[in-house]
Amino acid sequence: MRAGTVTPLPVIGPAPLRQGIHAVVADTARPFGRHSHDQFGFGLIRRGAQKSASGRGPVEAGAGDLITVNPGEVHDGSPLGDGGRAWQMLYLDPAIVSGLLAGLDGPDRQREFERPVLHRPQLTGPFLSVFTALTAGPDPAASDLSALSAEERLIPLLAGLLTPVRPPDWAPDRSAGRIIAARRRIDDDPAAPLTLEELAAEAGMSRFHLIRAFRHQTGLTPHAYLVQRRVHLARRMIQQGTPLAETAAACGFADQSHMTRQFARTFGAAPGAFARLRP
Repeated sequence: MRAGTVTPLPVIGPAPLRQGIHAVVADTARPFGRHSHDQFGFGLIRRGAQKSASGRGPVEAGAGDLITVNPGEVHDGSPLGDGGRAWQMLYLDPAIVSGLLAGLDGPDRQREFERPVLHRPQLTGPFLSVFTALTAGPDPAASDLSALSAEERLIPLLAGLLTPVRPPDWAPDRSAGRIIAARRRIDDDPAAPLTLEELAAEAGMSRFHLIRAFRHQTGLTPHAYLVQRRVHLARRMIQQGTPLAETAAACGFADQSHMTRQFARTFGAAPGAFARLRP
């Protein structure tokens, strides 16, 4: 793989598995700015090292380490040293994770990755086995045997990595509920042409206080959060087969090139790379 590339791979199995999981291999010195994913992500650093700021504190990870990210967790990433770093990642929709782990802790028990980096060499083999089973089956389109094998490997690994969510031991900020209202306004229709004044009115606070409180609660400014929601909406539409130009317009981007720039900043690859994964 060429240095400087981030490449999405096809995932095998039935439609829910293919649509709810995506895999990425990367070898790059590119830094990634603050962003989030709407999926659980976990992967293996294969070469080099990187540092990042996550919602669970600063992280440094090197070759052989597992890295994790929870849905909505704001993080960034930069290489340590001059040689860049290489990694393999799996991203799973929360609904897929809930389905795979159904019955483990009782109904609707929320789980999360507790640590952003794991120095546990004994997990390297199981992760690579899962990654290979999900991306290198004999029939990438729909092999039932390959899908069965992949799920048998994936479920125990997730069960060991994800821990039940614990109630916070701190009192929530009084503005948290009002920020939730502003976030919901964005989440309900990311493509809508919102203004800061409208979001501030939704939260019942001034624009100045909205910017501060929103960043405190989410790790992103309202504008950055809106861009992230549009990017994730675009990924889902592309995976469903919507043409790129149509997706850009439907998601509120100025044009396809604008969508491509924002998409690459989050996922490291252009929208067309994801579109080519469709069977």
